[in-house]
Amino acid sequence: MGEDIQKHSVHTLVFRSLKRTHDMFLSEEGSLPPLDQKAVSAWRSSKAKDTYGPIVELVRKQQEIAKKTGLPANYPGGQLALTNKSEQDGETSQALALMPSGTIGGHQMPQSSANVSAVGIPGYAAGGPTNNTQSLITRKAPTMPKPQWHPPWKLCRVISGHIGWVRCVAVDPTNEWFCTGSADRVIKIWDLASGRLKLSLTGHVSTVRALQVSPRHPYLFSAGEDRQVKCWDLEYNKVIRHYHGHLSAVYSMALHPTIDVLVTCGRDSTARVWDMRTKANIHTLTGHTNTVASVVCQAAEPQIITSSHDSTIRLWDLAAGRSMATLTNHKKSVRAVAMHPNLYMFASASPDNIKQWKCPEGKFIQNLSGHNAILNCLAINADNVMVSGADNGSLHFWDFKTGYNFQRSQAPVQPGSMDSEAGVFAMAFDHSGSRLITAEADKTIKIYKEDDEANEETHPINWKPDLLKRRRY
Repeated sequence: MGEDIQKHSVHTLVFRSLKRTHDMFLSEEGSLPPLDQKAVSAWRSSKAKDTYGPIVELVRKQQEIAKKTGLPANYPGGQLALTNKSEQDGETSQALALMPSGTIGGHQMPQSSANVSAVGIPGYAAGGPTNNTQSLITRKAPTMPKPQWHPPWKLCRVISGHIGWVRCVAVDPTNEWFCTGSADRVIKIWDLASGRLKLSLTGHVSTVRALQVSPRHPYLFSAGEDRQVKCWDLEYNKVIRHYHGHLSAVYSMALHPTIDVLVTCGRDSTARVWDMRTKANIHTLTGHTNTVASVVCQAAEPQIITSSHDSTIRLWDLAAGRSMATLTNHKKSVRAVAMHPNLYMFASASPDNIKQWKCPEGKFIQNLSGHNAILNCLAINADNVMVSGADNGSLHFWDFKTGYNFQRSQAPVQPGSMDSEAGVFAMAFDHSGSRLITAEADKTIKIYKEDDEANEETHPINWKPDLLKRRRY
């Protein structure tokens, strides 16, 4: 009786077959058949004729007209840089072939760079530049512009008064006072110049998370984790309207700059558009799949921009009440969005990167890397200073146009607080752009201003651009 044949699985047999095939052709790997010189020459001739044929005809016609009229030709006579000697010898098969070697502007042109010869360039013949004024423009590598110098910012005032985390801040359009909302459920109004408390407003039953001051009405709007959105009349310091509709905590709000519309967003994954006067819920903007953390409004399209913990940013059509675009570049929660006050751009903050975008289509501009923390807030002033604040209390100051991080600072905690309470929850520039107000986890409000004694010599710009790193999605 013969020996039993060992049975193998299909996987083993296929693998063995692949290995035998690999071993068979291994010796020939990397060896390509020699190129046919006639085929290569014909290919180059065809390519040149297809690319530069119209230009050559134009040059010849212009030279003929110049000879007839006696006027100087823009394109000099003589042998064209495009043709080679074979055409002069009557070999039509090599007509319009790229010259194997030659000179342009006194520089030797190797055969490998023949396809970048000076074909049809005014002021150039086969031997180099002529008396014409035009010359070959060298193409420069892309460079990043040097950032604008900004003075460093320093802490000038610490305001205490809240007995809970300070979660939001808004500045009065007259630039005389600002208001803050806190986990102690109180809204406090402070004098901007002196830092003194002017007024306390009570009415929320949970943390106040968002504040906005109307530039056209004597109204203050507030929203909180109690799902309430309130309109305060500052002439009477009383609530005059409630906006009902949110199913969970409200985290952010924005006022439209030109029409009486209020937009709020929160943990119910929606943004709601309200008629300021009638309290009607005009639109419910749905599409996000997680908490909507931030919302901003502008007069131009897109009039509403939201960011969410689902890592996306959405641009909304206010008239139709639907999403115009969804930006999915971020890989982590986007907690903050800020509009530039002058440029038609906005920025978004996430733990992976700060990204800049161009309106209206939401075109990605650049990444700002380096603030490796959970970013809660962004603020931008008219001098192109952008500030990002993080959960660990760190502040990074950036030049908005170039993305240069010109200052990093750590907010000092209030005496008696733990270091773990160093967190920046919200920030806003005053309307002059010269003071930065931050709302923090140590229950204080801090005001920063530019250092008047600093100059470009004491704080020079250390600019080392990295194009590939900054332009990467």
